[in-house]
Amino acid sequence: MLPTELRYLKGIGPKKAEVFARLGVRNIKDLFYYFPFRYEDRRNLKKIKELKEKETALLKARVAARRFKQIPYFMRAKTHVRDIFEVVLADDTGKINCVWFNQGWLADKIKVNDEIIIYGKPAVKGSALQFVSPEFELATRDGDDSLNLNRIVPVYRLCPSFTQKFLRKTIFSSLAEFKVQLKDPLPFDIRKEKGIPNIAKGLEEIHFPVSWDEAQTARERFIFEELFFSQVLVYLRKARRSRQLGPVFKISDELVKRIKSKLAFVLTASQENVLSDIFADLAKGYPMHRLLQGDVGCGKTVVAAFAIGICADNKRQAALMAPTEVLAYQHHRTLEKLFSGFGFKIDILLSGLSKKQSEAAREKLKNGETDIIIGTHALIQEEVEFKDLGLAVIDEQHKFGVAQRALLPKKGKISPHCLVMSATPIPRSLALSIYGDLDLSVIKELPKNRIPPKTISVKEGKRKEIYKFLRERLVEGRQVYIIYPLIEESEDDDYKSVELMYKKISREFNGFKAAKFYGAMKHEEKIEIIEKFRNKTIDILVCTTVVEVGVNIENATVMLVENPEKFGLAQLHQLRGRVQRSELQPYFVLISSDKLSEEARRRIGIIEATNDGFKIAEEDLLMRGPGDFFGSLQHGLPELKLANPLRDMEVLHQARKFAYDVIKNDPQLEKAQNRCIREHLAWELLEKDDSNA
Repeated sequence: MLPTELRYLKGIGPKKAEVFARLGVRNIKDLFYYFPFRYEDRRNLKKIKELKEKETALLKARVAARRFKQIPYFMRAKTHVRDIFEVVLADDTGKINCVWFNQGWLADKIKVNDEIIIYGKPAVKGSALQFVSPEFELATRDGDDSLNLNRIVPVYRLCPSFTQKFLRKTIFSSLAEFKVQLKDPLPFDIRKEKGIPNIAKGLEEIHFPVSWDEAQTARERFIFEELFFSQVLVYLRKARRSRQLGPVFKISDELVKRIKSKLAFVLTASQENVLSDIFADLAKGYPMHRLLQGDVGCGKTVVAAFAIGICADNKRQAALMAPTEVLAYQHHRTLEKLFSGFGFKIDILLSGLSKKQSEAAREKLKNGETDIIIGTHALIQEEVEFKDLGLAVIDEQHKFGVAQRALLPKKGKISPHCLVMSATPIPRSLALSIYGDLDLSVIKELPKNRIPPKTISVKEGKRKEIYKFLRERLVEGRQVYIIYPLIEESEDDDYKSVELMYKKISREFNGFKAAKFYGAMKHEEKIEIIEKFRNKTIDILVCTTVVEVGVNIENATVMLVENPEKFGLAQLHQLRGRVQRSELQPYFVLISSDKLSEEARRRIGIIEATNDGFKIAEEDLLMRGPGDFFGSLQHGLPELKLANPLRDMEVLHQARKFAYDVIKNDPQLEKAQNRCIREHLAWELLEKDDSNA
C-alpha cells in the first residue's frame, strides 16, 4: 500500500510537506503525477569558446569572481531593479559573465571556486557574450550529477523553497522504492490494444526518459489516461441519471401556439429543432438533462421560456437561475411580458431584496402560490423550499461553481427536468466529451435581420477620431457603452478607473447624458440606471464588464472597450454580443495600449477577424490551454494536467470509445478486469473530497 502522506518520505518531513501541498502535491500519488512541463537536453556540455549568441547551451564552469550590488532606493522606481548579482565563469577555454537581477539571495548561494551548471542562451553585450538570468544549479561536490547532467533532464514548476535538483531526487528515489506497489488504473486489455506502457514504466519514462521517443510515448499514455477517466465518469453519470424518475409533462399544442403568438419575431429553424428535442424530453418518464448551447444573441432564453411555460401549464413550479441580479431582472421582465394573460404567477428572489421581500417570496414558493421563480444564487440557499419543482433552468451556467449548479435541481421532491444554457460556445465534439452526461442541443443561427457587428481596433493615438465617431452615432439617436477594466484608480496610469473616466466622458460628451455602472453598486441603483438607459434618458453608460451578461438594450448599438488587452477572448466576444440585439448596425470599438504583448495582439486580431463564437472558443482553448478554459466547464471531472482536448482530439475520440465500451458492458464496474478503474475512481473522488474539506 502506498504511503498517503509525503512527510513520512525520507528527506521531506512536515515543513517540506507543507510546501509540496502548495504545489498541489499531498501524497505519493500526487508526487508521481507531478509531471515535468518541459525537458532540457543536457547530453552535450559545451566549452565557453563554443558558445554562440542566442543558441541554447549547457555549460559547466568554475566561479572565478563575483559581485553583488544593491541599487540605491531613489533609483529603483525608474529601473525596477533592486540589486544585481554578477559572476565570472571560467573553464580551460575562456571566461564569460553571468548576471541576475533582483535575485540577491544568490549572493549567499554562489561562492568563488564553486562549480555551477548554466543553462540558457548567451547574448552579446559590447564585444563579448553574456548570460542574463540563466537557469543554474550548483554542481554536486561528489561529482554525482546522474539526474542533472548527461541526459534528458525534466524541468518542473517549483516554489522558491525547492530546487529542481531536490525535486528530481525526491521523485527518483520514491519511484525506485514504491514502483513495485503501483497498481495500474488502466485495464490490461486497453493498454495492450493501445500499445502503451504500464504505470511503472510510464512514470519512469515521463520523469527520466532515456530518449525523446520515450518521453513522448509516456506523455501519450498519461494524456490517454486523463481523457479516458474523464469519459468513464461522464458515462457513469449519464447511466445513473437515466435510472432516475422525473415528472411527465403533457405538451399542449394550444399553449405553444399562444406563446409563439406573443413573440415579435418568427423562431429560426434552429430554435424549432431545439424545441422539438426539449418537448420530447419533457414528455419522458425520466428527467431531462440537456445543455442548450449557442452563440450570444441566438435566442436561447426564448427557447427556455417555452419549457418554463409548459412546466407551469402542468401545474409544476419552474425556476430560472441567473448569475447576476441585472440578468435575473431582465428575465423576470421578459417572462412577465411573454406570459401576460396566461394566469401564471411569476416572482423574483434575489439576495439584494429586503428581508421582508425575501421572506414573502420564499413563503409563496413553499406553499405553491408561485408558478415561476427567477433568481440568482439566492434560489439555492438552504432555507428556499419548493412545493413541487418540475423544471430547473440554469442560465450562463459557466458563471456558477460546480457545487452551485448541482444544488438547484436537488430542490425538487423528485428529480426535476434540468436545462442548462451556455453562451460560451465550444466545438460540438468537445461539448459531447465534457458534457457527455447531458444531451446536447445547439442553436446554430442568429435571428433573421441581425446585422453582424463591425469590429474596429485602434491604438491610443486615434482616440479623437473614435470620439468623433461616437458623437456622430449619438447624434443619430443611438446609445453607447464605454467599458473599462477597473473600478478604482490604478497606480498604473495606463488603466483608468470608471469613476475617473465617467467624469472625463461627461466633459468630453457635453450635451449627452452619461451614467456610471459597476458591480459594487447597490442593486436598486443598478436597476434604476438600466431602466433609464432602456428608456433613453441616458445616452452613455460608462461601466465595467458587469454588462457582459444580462443587459439587452436594442438601441445601444455602439460599444467602446478601453484596454481590451486586459480581457480574455471569450469575455470580449460576450461584450460584443451586447450591441447585437436589433436590426441596427452595431459597432464594437477597441482602443488598446501602444505597447501590446504578442498574445494580446493575437487575441485582438482574432476578435477583429471573426464573429463566430465557436471559432473564438477554439482559439481561446489553443491559446490558454485546457486548464483555465475547462476549469469552470468540467463539472468535477478529473483535472487535465497534460491533455488538451482540442490538440488531442484523436486521443479524445479513442478514450470516449473505450470508456463507452467499458460502461456499456459493465455499468457497475464489477468485472475483475475493470476493478482497477473502480479503485482509481474511488481514490480520485476521495482525494477531491479531502482537498475540498
